[in-house]
Amino acid sequence: MLKHDYMQVSQDQPIYSEAPLQLLLFVDGRPKSRQQVQRIRTYLKALQAEYKFELQIIDVGQQPYLAEHFKLVATPALIKIHPEPRQILAGSNIIAQLKTWWPRWQTAVDTYLKLQEDITERIDENGRVSSSKSTINSIAVSAELMRLSDEIFRLKQEQDKLQEQIQFKDRVIAILAHDLRNPLTAVAIAIETLQSNYNPETGDFERLKPAMTAHLLKQARSQTKIIDRMIADLLQVGRSNDIELPIIPQKTDLGQLCLSVLEELRDRYTAKLLEIETDIPKDLPSVYADPERIRQVLVNLLDNAIKYTPKGGKISLAGLHRTTQKVQFSVGDNGPGIPVENRDRIFENHYRLQRDEGTEGYGIGLCLCQRIIRAHYGQIWVDSAPNGGAWFHFTLPVYPS
Repeated sequence: MLKHDYMQVSQDQPIYSEAPLQLLLFVDGRPKSRQQVQRIRTYLKALQAEYKFELQIIDVGQQPYLAEHFKLVATPALIKIHPEPRQILAGSNIIAQLKTWWPRWQTAVDTYLKLQEDITERIDENGRVSSSKSTINSIAVSAELMRLSDEIFRLKQEQDKLQEQIQFKDRVIAILAHDLRNPLTAVAIAIETLQSNYNPETGDFERLKPAMTAHLLKQARSQTKIIDRMIADLLQVGRSNDIELPIIPQKTDLGQLCLSVLEELRDRYTAKLLEIETDIPKDLPSVYADPERIRQVLVNLLDNAIKYTPKGGKISLAGLHRTTQKVQFSVGDNGPGIPVENRDRIFENHYRLQRDEGTEGYGIGLCLCQRIIRAHYGQIWVDSAPNGGAWFHFTLPVYPS
């Protein structure tokens, strides 16, 4: 057998020697394994008087990629990486296993050295020697490649998250800009009506009853507050790194909120001579929800219903105390409806029905509606209306009494 000095190499020290037998000893920081590791190292050190080999001690806590590379399930573990084939000794009886395998490893070393002698005698015409020796260096390189691969994967995840944030901001800004039209229109109509009937000489609003004047002023104030909230949302979305709008739930009268949204959209549905049918029970319980967020849901659902309902058609609104914990609200129309195969996808980001390409309508805000309802631990879905068209339903939690 060959004799040579025993070699122990730290985890950061490169290996450059040509020892034919190369071993890796994986250890960990557990107090229970320290005695076993010390016995293994003492036994290996005793072999230095007779055998030439390289040994690298690897702490799995500091180099987890190497442990992953060898698919280790337990430590300590002793691995013969050269000459091939690779062999792993693990468990509580590593020394006993090593005594059994050591003669076989030395036979493999002798065979390898003989093979190397044969190879050196067969130098090719370019003066190069073919060798397939695996070294500890190559293992270290593999571990570094694995670490870099994990780092690339982490960076890719961060990139995907940033991309999702950008898309969310773009989508919300587009939706809020779209939704701003309704309160702006309501404010403009109220101001124009008041202005057209105002007599600066007398200070009176001619042809307007006091009650109507008060109503228009109240409408302008309430819509201005809505605009202010939406602008605040735009600013917050621009500053935040979140991919959700903030939810501030409170006791909310869903029926009253729906009637308020209908009032905002009155000019739009009256222009199409649409009939509005409501079935909102007076005893419908309050819900625990953010009124401004649910208002966005109602505006988008009613906006789509108005757009897709033919002139002279009907839009239905219904409330239902579905369970002791849930209230269901529905918005229906008698338009073309949503094909069955598209009903799950209609809420996806950027998804649009083929018929809607190039137009506004379904798809504008539905993804955000789903986010808002899910943030309230509710559900939103669509099915067919009894008289044709589409029924959009959503649920919200009942305000605890």
